[in-house]
Formats: sequence, structure tokens, C-alpha cells
Amino acid sequence: MSWWGKALGGAFGFMIGGPLGALIGIAFGHNFDRGLGSMLGNESFEPGQQERVQAAFFTATFSVMGHVAKADGKVTRDEIRMAEAVMNHMQLDAEVRESAKKLFNEGKSADFPLDEILDQFKKELGRRSNLLQMFLEIQLQAAYADGVLDKTEEQLLLHICHRLGVPESQFRRLEEMLKVGFGQAGYQPGQQPRHRTLEDAYTMLGIEQTASDSEVKKAYRRLMSQHHPDKLVAKGLPEQMIRDATEKTQQIKDAYEQIKESRGMK
Repeated sequence: MSWWGKALGGAFGFMIGGPLGALIGIAFGHNFDRGLGSMLGNESFEPGQQERVQAAFFTATFSVMGHVAKADGKVTRDEIRMAEAVMNHMQLDAEVRESAKKLFNEGKSADFPLDEILDQFKKELGRRSNLLQMFLEIQLQAAYADGVLDKTEEQLLLHICHRLGVPESQFRRLEEMLKVGFGQAGYQPGQQPRHRTLEDAYTMLGIEQTASDSEVKKAYRRLMSQHHPDKLVAKGLPEQMIRDATEKTQQIKDAYEQIKESRGMK
């Protein structure tokens, strides 16, 4: 049975525990008293196993997204549309979509235990730095849904990075990549980015225009490794998020080809 099925039955809330488990229980339903034994069989989902990581990623993504949206004191229509666009892009079925909405709304609550959620999320991911980066990219896209990054939202995102052990320099690099390729003001998942200049292409790869050809290739390979859909799914990215990873991979390829053409590289 997929992790969706177990979550809908309440099993993952039972297995994970802690603040993430509590959120799963709220979003997918507390049904621990019926059929739990037959649902789990002999399976034991310890920290670090793929299905458990998938459940943790999904739960943290939508709940923290709701918290970031409420950072400036209100949730705008653009921010709600952004959350819905992510759900649409993931092609969630009706039942799972409702669960994602519940998680988003839980994140908006005044007593949302952000630090506890982040601490457990970091522990569940372990050394999966690629998933951590994907999580931050999604949160940045949501924060920029209304076209600007409010100062309160920025401070909250920096706090999230600090709690997850991500340096501010990495956050700023992701922010620049978002602006030139992974999304612009009002960007929606699945939407074509604006025309990219050569300068944008270098920003996308996180390098200066003075970089050597070997540095360009190294940056490209690193980003492709970080965003390769198959690798991310293997590490625990919910399969419903693979479309976003695939699009980002294509944008990285396009930026690289643009730079190669301008330099006459082979």
C-alpha cells in the first residue's frame, strides 16, 4: 500500500508520532482503532525509510507553507492560489487535496509549533540535503506568490533556514534562482518562466559570467544531480511532486545550453 493509503488510514500518524504525526492525524484522520494491524502487516517504517520520509515531506511542506503565508498577518488570494497551484500541479486526488488544505490551514493557526515541526522534519530527512533544498524552493515560491517578499516573510524564511541548518548564502542563491527561472513575481507551478537573458542563465547556474568552461560544467552537473527527479523520488520526494522537479531540471538544461551557445562550448 502506498504512503497515501496508510496516511488516509491514520497509520503514518501512529508510526511517526511527534508534531508531524499529530498533523498527519489531523489531515488524514485518526483511524488507528480499525484495521491498523492488517494495514501495516509486518512493515516497520523506521526513521529514514522512503515512505516515512515522503509522508514527512508532504506534511511539512503544506503546513509550513500555510505558516509562511500568514507571516505578514494575512493570507492573500495570491498565496491561496499558489497553494492550490501546487496541489493542482501534483494532481492530487480529491481526498488527498483536502488533506493538503487542512495542513495549510493548520500552519496558519496561532499555536502552530513551527520549531518543533522543523526539528522533527530535519531529523526525518537525515542527510537528504537535496530534499531539504526542494522544500525551501517550494516555500520561497509560495512566499513570492504575491510578487514580493514581505520583510516579515523574509525573516521567517531565514529562521526556517537557520533551524534546518541551511546557511543564509544558500537561501539567497535559491532566491536569485527563483527570480530568474524557478519562478518570478506571481509565478505558478507549471507556468512558463519569462524570457531568460544570458545573465539570468548564469544566475540560474549560480556562477559568474567570468567562470571558466570547466566551472560552468561543474555547476551544471551539480544542479542536475540536486534536481534529478529519479534521485529525488528515491530519496523520499513524494512522486506527486516529480513534475516540479522535472520542470526545474529542464530550466537548468536550457540555461546551460544558452551559456554553451554563447561561448561556443561543445
